[in-house]
Amino acid sequence: MTDTVFIIVSAAALTYATRFGGHAVLSRFRTLHPRVDAALNAVPAAVLTTLIAPAAAQGGPAELASLALMAALSTRVSMLTAFLIAAAMLVGARQMGF
Repeated sequence: MTDTVFIIVSAAALTYATRFGGHAVLSRFRTLHPRVDAALNAVPAAVLTTLIAPAAAQGGPAELASLALMAALSTRVSMLTAFLIAAAMLVGARQMGF
């Protein structure tokens, strides 16, 4: 198994475990404090950052441009939409040889 596949599988497993564990523990409470709710909603973004950071640190112009596009789009559209557009741009840039 390559390092990239291992990181993706590990991140997916940790995300699932965090969500499941949080649900199992917090389902015992009737209401959640707003800060706890915000922290649980931030977990997927934190895991996604662990996947993006190595590519940004070692990437070339296509990766950096895609990251900049993602940052700009994330202030205007939903995170999923921004991610899909930036990923499509990265694939296109790599196909063109950048």
